Parts: sequence; C-alpha cells; structure tokens
Amino acid sequence: MRILVAMSGGVDSSVVAALLHEQGHEVIGATLQLYDHGAAVQKKGACCAGQDIHDARRVADHLGIAHYVLDREERFRKAVIEDFANSYARGETPIPCIRCNQTVKFQDLLELAEDMGCEAMATGHYARTLPGPELHQAADPARDQSYFLAHTTRDQLARTLFPLGEMSSKAEVRAHAARLGVAVAEKPDSQDICFVPAGHYADVVAKHRPDALEPGEIVDTQGRTLGQHRGIARYTVGQGRGIGIAAPERLYVQAVDATRRRITVGPRPATGDILVTELNWLAPPPAQEFRADIKLRARENPHPATLLVRDGALLVRPDTPSVAAPGQACVVYQGARVLGAGFIRGL
Repeated sequence: MRILVAMSGGVDSSVVAALLHEQGHEVIGATLQLYDHGAAVQKKGACCAGQDIHDARRVADHLGIAHYVLDREERFRKAVIEDFANSYARGETPIPCIRCNQTVKFQDLLELAEDMGCEAMATGHYARTLPGPELHQAADPARDQSYFLAHTTRDQLARTLFPLGEMSSKAEVRAHAARLGVAVAEKPDSQDICFVPAGHYADVVAKHRPDALEPGEIVDTQGRTLGQHRGIARYTVGQGRGIGIAAPERLYVQAVDATRRRITVGPRPATGDILVTELNWLAPPPAQEFRADIKLRARENPHPATLLVRDGALLVRPDTPSVAAPGQACVVYQGARVLGAGFIRGL
C-alpha cells in the first residue's frame, strides 16, 4: 500500500516508517511544524520541535522515502494552545494531546493522505484496531495510549494503522530501531506537553489568558476563607500539593470556581455521578443503564462504573470514590475495547 506515516522525529514513529518500508509498502513521511522553528531549535524532549523535524528528515533520508514538513502553527495555536489556556480560565484541566489528535493530527494528516493517494495513515501510537473498526488497548498496558485516541472517529480509525500496538514493550521497539539502523534508536521519550517548556504551563496560560492568573480566595467546604491563591490556572480538582494552606491533614482541591476566582479545598474529593459531554461513540451506546469500565485520567487503570446515556450526555457513577476533574476525558471500556469517550463537565 501507499501509506502516509506521521513522523514526529521520535523513535516510535521512526520505527513505524522503517517497518512499513521493510514490508514493501510505499511510505511517505509527514512531519507537522506546530510552533516557531527558530524558538524550538534548542528545545528537546518534545515532538514537532526544530530538532525533531531534523531527526524525522534524517530517518526519511536513511530509508530513501519522501518526506514533507507541514506548517500548522496557526492551526495548532487556535485549536490546541488557545483551547488549553481557555480551559484553565474556565476552571478546567485540559488535555491538549487529545485536542491535537482531534484536529491537527488526524483531520489534517488524513486529508493529506487522501490528497496524496494514500490508502492509509500510520502513527507511532500504542493502540490496536480491529475490523469494524474497533479501537483496543495496546498489548503493553504500560504504553497504552487508547485514552488519548478515544475521540478519533470511526472513519478516522478505519483509515489509520498503529503498527506498534501489538509490541510487548518499548525495548522491543528500540530493538527494531537498532536492527533497521534508525538514527534515533536511543532518543529519549518526550515527557512534557510539547508547547510547554520544562512543564511551566502557567507561563503559556499567562500569555493567552492572564486573567486566569489573577489572585483570589481559597475557601473550605463551608465557604470560610483560608487564604489567597495566585490564579485559578495553578489548580486542578484532586490536587493535593502546592496549595499553600497549612492544615492538620492534607487538603485537596475540591472545586475551581472561575467566575468568582475561588478555590475550594477539603478532604480528598470523591464524586458521585459524573456528567460527561462531547460524546464520541465508537460502538453503539446501550439504550438502557449499563456496566462498563472507565478511565477518568490518563494514568489510572480502568475501573468499573454504572453508566446511562441521557439527553445526549453520559451520566457515570463509579463503583469506588473517584476524582473527576472537569476538562479531563472519561473513556469507556469493555475489556480492552474502547466503547466511547467524552469530556467531564460536571460533578
């Protein structure tokens, strides 16, 4: 097949390109330039920065495949960075990787693949697809990225390949990189949000929504003032460190009220029903109340809940006390299969 490979410059997508090329497919590499190349040249450990574009090109040259760099700075700024800042200003906790997958990566790159006559697009994500199409967790639970892919559409999944989904570990991926002579075989994984240098996300929010860093009150669950904060963007529901209030027991952020610039703290928060909107179903949702597993944060394990679709939204009641931060995703699983997903909007 002719396959467009989304090449970020890291080892995962580079191995995908090399494996597909080895299998005899016609591979075309595409790299997204998502923020200013000059400012990004010295930034390491993130995808789509200056050095990473250079690394992707080196791999493409080694394989002898065509390679294109797409300038998507303006699109990325509006769809991802500004949404990131606006979410914090609303008192939410955004997931920019999901927004990026929803817009720049899967919409734009699949359009490019179609324009170039490609039969499919491939990425370095750790997930699996089955006929249907169905989205499933990766074979390696520690690397699984289905949480970040649950908002892709069925049409997008039908045209996307995840060649790393069946691999048992990152060591196996690096072994393939070494065997195939991929120059980035030992390159470290990216850790930070790509447009947030050194994890200082408040600096990004300050640039786009300075109002989200204005001071306000920290109150307890009875409304009594305990102190002052330095901006609601510095807090997320469930946070238990860095609150700045001395207390006999650890305090956790219970709620973020953007309108009043107020942070409510108390004992470890636990929710009852969770409201989930912006639903994306990858399987027909049951008409009645049903049981499934859910993930409310990327790094937690799926856990059981009772769910009900009502008026275009999803009501979720976890079996065990759970922290649900507005703005985060709720992904619904049946075994390893992803049934659907949405964004947490209320508690």
